[in-house]
Amino acid sequence: MPFRYRLQKFLEIRIREKEAQLKVVREAQNALRAVELKINENNENIKMTRINMRQSDPRMYDGFDKFLKHLYEIGEKLQTEKKEAEENLQKQLEILKEKEQRVNVLEKHKEHKKEEYLYEEKMAELKTLNEIGSQKHFARTREAKETEEKENDEH
Repeated sequence: MPFRYRLQKFLEIRIREKEAQLKVVREAQNALRAVELKINENNENIKMTRINMRQSDPRMYDGFDKFLKHLYEIGEKLQTEKKEAEENLQKQLEILKEKEQRVNVLEKHKEHKKEEYLYEEKMAELKTLNEIGSQKHFARTREAKETEEKENDEH
């Protein structure tokens, strides 16, 4: 009879949960990358605005200052978003780690149970072979006694 793990359904459920959490982690990583791209884009806008400001008419400095202030405010908001995205990613990674541990526990349990099963199968096979060996031994001794008795009867 082949090995059948009695908690296989629970193991499969935990594996599916782990895979779903892995998907959530990837989404969190993508969200973090998107925020980082926005930050880089905003920094590039600030850089370009400063370059354009230096090359423009001094009467337009007030408008450039207001626009730069606006870009810096956006940058602060994006930094806050980045921090939140990093925290979310860390939280999701911790959940993923916990789910991986739960899967590993069941996989080790399954492996241990399989080893026990194989050991029991081997012991049952050895017992069967031992019984067969004993039966053959008794059959040989009986034959040997019968042949001895026949030889004794003939003499």
